[in-house]
Amino acid sequence: MKKLVILIIIIFSASGLFAQKTNPSYDSVLAEKLGADAFGMKSYVLVILKTGETSTADTAETRKAFAGHMDIINRLVKDGKLIVAGPLGKNDLKFRGIFILNVNNIEEAKLLVQTDPAVKAGFLDAEYLNWYGSAALPMYLPYSEKIWKSGF
Repeated sequence: MKKLVILIIIIFSASGLFAQKTNPSYDSVLAEKLGADAFGMKSYVLVILKTGETSTADTAETRKAFAGHMDIINRLVKDGKLIVAGPLGKNDLKFRGIFILNVNNIEEAKLLVQTDPAVKAGFLDAEYLNWYGSAALPMYLPYSEKIWKSGF
């Protein structure tokens, strides 16, 4: 009997080590607004932009397509659909840049990316992956407007 009591005490003591922690800073209103799950995370779509099949010596056509590419980026940010965008360094995979889209699924992401003139013209192609990250990621956007000095 004494061994059983000791075993029960050990089990209850150890269970405290594995108990889930609660966050004293948790803000349920903010978590709901951002679409966070219990872990503060949510699903996004990661888009990897890569070199497309089209190449041309017409610099005016290329310039126009990539100006439209920047316009789409700005519109998607304004609409709350694009959370992260940026170019990648040179690599052997022909990856050019990434988008992290705040959308529900890959099909919705494809519809948005297909509006990009550089994608439409075939200068860029896209790969789509579901990505699970911090629901707070969109909160950096207001600060990004305050730290750039000159634009493209």
